[in-house]
Parts: sequence; structure tokens; C-alpha cells
Amino acid sequence: MSFKRNMMRGVMVAAALFVGGCASSFYTRYDAPVSADLAQSWRLADVRVSVPDELVVSEAKSLFPHADIVWREDPEGDRKAQVAAIIRNAAQVAGRGLKGGQPVILDITLARFHALTFEAETRLSNAGVHNIEFTAQVVDARSGAVLYGPKFIEAALPAYAGEEMKQARARGETQRSQITAHLVDTFRGWFGIGPDPRDEFQRLGG
Repeated sequence: MSFKRNMMRGVMVAAALFVGGCASSFYTRYDAPVSADLAQSWRLADVRVSVPDELVVSEAKSLFPHADIVWREDPEGDRKAQVAAIIRNAAQVAGRGLKGGQPVILDITLARFHALTFEAETRLSNAGVHNIEFTAQVVDARSGAVLYGPKFIEAALPAYAGEEMKQARARGETQRSQITAHLVDTFRGWFGIGPDPRDEFQRLGG
């Protein structure tokens, strides 16, 4: 590729980053973890994930699509069902640490699941965010009574991109595995059965 074309590509990427947004603050956060006394009485019986109809899905091949749901590692299909499955699996894994006698159901309502596009993963470096937001509440599996929540949870993490993600994929990591691991840690922290994952970082992202 010629020097001129390299320059033009750099200008286009910079312009797209500018349009997509300046560096912003992103968080993994929630008000407070569930109290130990309460969580120790629970046993996770089921996880239900709801994805509201009004959430917008994007298949745009761009750096930062303006949408609520952006997910590309699964084949084209029902993106809402695909991201719901990722969240459900992570919550189920985290919930194995709940060893109490009271069966409970974790109800989750998705607000945002914005992972990197392949275009962003390929062209960015030290930029990009996997941004996941939802509300969660715990209900009694027998009566349906609300035991805790609903609580709003943010679970954003810096996304790997460029050479960093190439190396990660060579190790067998994927966006799915990275996002899942972070969600597991977030749920464990929220349940009070793991380290506190709450954090803030600054990054260019969607």
C-alpha cells in the first residue's frame, strides 16, 4: 500500500473515531453487592433474560454503530437471542457459588450489549469497549416474590483490538470468552461471592 493510501486510511480512521465519540468514562458498577447473609441463603434455580423489543440491533460494518445491540461472533441471526444466551450462561456459571437452600430465579432485563464490530477489532489499537448494561432482580422460585432488586448493573470492559486481539485469538480467546469471563466476575461480585469487580476506565468506545 502506498504512503498516500496509508495516510488517507489513517485520516479516515481518525475521522471515524472523532464522529464515534471522544474518550469517555466506562464502568463496571452497581450500588452495592447483595449482603452476605442474604446471598448465602440462595440457590440459583434459573436465569431468565429479557430483551425489550425497542432495543435497536445494528449490522452496520462500521467502527461504532449507533445501536443498543452490536454482536458479530455468532452467525447472522437473532442477535437478541444470541446476546441473551451469553448473559444467561455467565449468570448461571456465577450462580454455582450460591449454596443456600432457597431456590431463586435471577431475572435480567437487557439495556445494552455493544461489542466491537470486526471492522473496529481490525482497525483500532488501544481503543474500543464491550459495553453491557442491564437490570437484575432476584425472585423466589416458588412464590415469585421479589427478594432483591431490581438493580441497574453496568459491566463494561476494555476491548482488545488490533495486534492485541490477534494475539488473544491465537491463544484461543474470543470476544465471547472475554465478555463471558467479565460478566461472570461481575455477577459473582454482585452476589457477594467473589472479589469486587467495580472499576472505571477511560477509552474511545461506542
